[in-house]
Amino acid sequence: MRLGFFDGVPANLHRLQPTESGKRYVDYMGGANAVLRKAHESFDKGDYRWVAEVVNHVVFADPQNTAAKQLLADTYEQLGYQSESAPWRNFYLTGAMELRNGVQKGQAPAPQSPDTIQAMPLDMFLDYLGIRLNADRANGKTASFNLVLTDTKENCVLGVENSALHYSKGKGSQSADATVTMTRADLNSIMMGQTTMQKLVMAGNAKIDGNSQKLGEFVSWLDNFDFWFNIVTP
Repeated sequence: MRLGFFDGVPANLHRLQPTESGKRYVDYMGGANAVLRKAHESFDKGDYRWVAEVVNHVVFADPQNTAAKQLLADTYEQLGYQSESAPWRNFYLTGAMELRNGVQKGQAPAPQSPDTIQAMPLDMFLDYLGIRLNADRANGKTASFNLVLTDTKENCVLGVENSALHYSKGKGSQSADATVTMTRADLNSIMMGQTTMQKLVMAGNAKIDGNSQKLGEFVSWLDNFDFWFNIVTP
């Protein structure tokens, strides 16, 4: 039994990204055509788990390879039919659908539950902001802000250094780029996409003392997660 991704084999500690390893596997195996020729033979023998493993490398090496995508879709379909586990079946058949039709984007639910956002204590709320921080966008940049919440009587100083967000509750900094004063309720509304900081400031419901452009820059470093994303293709 193991906990986490590591199975104790050192080769699995720092594996290449699937797209990079896919290209190298395919090259080692003689190219995509050679892999698919052998994979079709294995498919005809019902060796679907092996076909899925090798053809997956071809798809990640070349996502435009239609023959590889169709063979992998057929393989996932067969594995789905044979699965006793409903979640396994659903993963296999969803993968087959994506390979054949691409990602079908429907109406996405709200990215954050209002009840969850409202119930978060401030430190958990700030941890969530840290999760959204895009390390590449924040690379080599710094920022610091005082946050004052007038309805909950809370305050903190938060900053960005080394592509990570840090904060200290109950403290402030005279050297911060800006001080933001608002209610926690309005902060929740921003997080849920119901309003923006600019609208709150214009309405007089929020105040920014200091470098407001720096605050806008910080917001641009935050990711908005897409509900619809590729599962079996890069």
